[in-house]
Amino acid sequence: MLTAAGSAGGTTLVSVPGKLTALVGAADAALLLSGQRAVGTETTSLASLGPVVGLARLARGEIDRGAFTREYGHRGAHEAELSVPRPAEDPRWIDDELAVLGGADRDPTRAADALLARQDAARAAAWQRLAGEDPRKAAAVRRLITAWGPAARGREAARSELIRSVWVARTWVLRAGELTGCGDDLFFLGLPETFGLLGGDRAALELVPARRAAYATYTALPPYPTLIRGHFDPARWAADPSRRTDYYDDRASATIGSDGAITTITGFPGAAGVVEGIARVLGTPEDGASLGDGEILVTTVTNIGWTPIFPRAAAVVTDVGAPLSHAAIVARELGIPAVVGCGNATMRLRSGDRVRVDGSAGTVEIIDRA
Repeated sequence: MLTAAGSAGGTTLVSVPGKLTALVGAADAALLLSGQRAVGTETTSLASLGPVVGLARLARGEIDRGAFTREYGHRGAHEAELSVPRPAEDPRWIDDELAVLGGADRDPTRAADALLARQDAARAAAWQRLAGEDPRKAAAVRRLITAWGPAARGREAARSELIRSVWVARTWVLRAGELTGCGDDLFFLGLPETFGLLGGDRAALELVPARRAAYATYTALPPYPTLIRGHFDPARWAADPSRRTDYYDDRASATIGSDGAITTITGFPGAAGVVEGIARVLGTPEDGASLGDGEILVTTVTNIGWTPIFPRAAAVVTDVGAPLSHAAIVARELGIPAVVGCGNATMRLRSGDRVRVDGSAGTVEIIDRA
């Protein structure tokens, strides 16, 4: 499913942003690539935006909890992991999400609806300006956007539906655990081993304790670097206080040290804009309640589980990512700056640091240390 979705647009997903930047500049390119919610006369959402848009609709009473659960109950921070419950399996899930979205201390200007409306107005103004300055260029830009939009939406929708099928697989494993009396031990068996167990062969259960221990060891480690060159010892790498999360090269004599002398962190431009504010370094989306309105979200990498937190952030900075990563897509739609793929921003920055994020240049300038 993902291969088909990724190849359906050919090179469109990768090539169009660069072409647009050459035509109209980085800021307008990011702006015009947002707003991929419009499909003909219908209004939909990019799948990555779905949970936060759906929460806003739920809060307004436009949909009920059942509809919200059916549409988004399979999406979460750990959605590809069979052994982790789906958000909809937690009876407190919707209440917790609504509390994060609309707490009494939340700034209404940081609400998803407000951010999307602001972005819509800015985009409409950009189109009007472009059409007035150069109608031929505007037509060329529209052709690029028209090709890019369906490819972007298709890629997002394919991932969502693939993750929905993971929920089906999880349900099957849970039922097999009930039938055999082995519970969640079955999450540590392969499919042929599970079939054997259902047929009465319990020999594979002897492997479960060692597999559980290995699982616990590896899940305690931080996300691995995007690029690994040479022999990689994950435990030794994780213990290195100067580790990078973008790349690892075992031939390097040393990684860049955290010596406090660095004043600028460089990554990829994710979403245009310049914002100055207080950094808040978070490890998981479950820590999202500690992000204050208008603070700079700094983390290793984001996924759909982070989406409801984005409206409160003035900007987003990640260690891992590229212009088509989750952080870049959602930040662009909401009109907040993002710098992605910084390598070790979470190692360099501390909560309370005052920083300036330039999403067009792909830089994070440290103005004042906490």
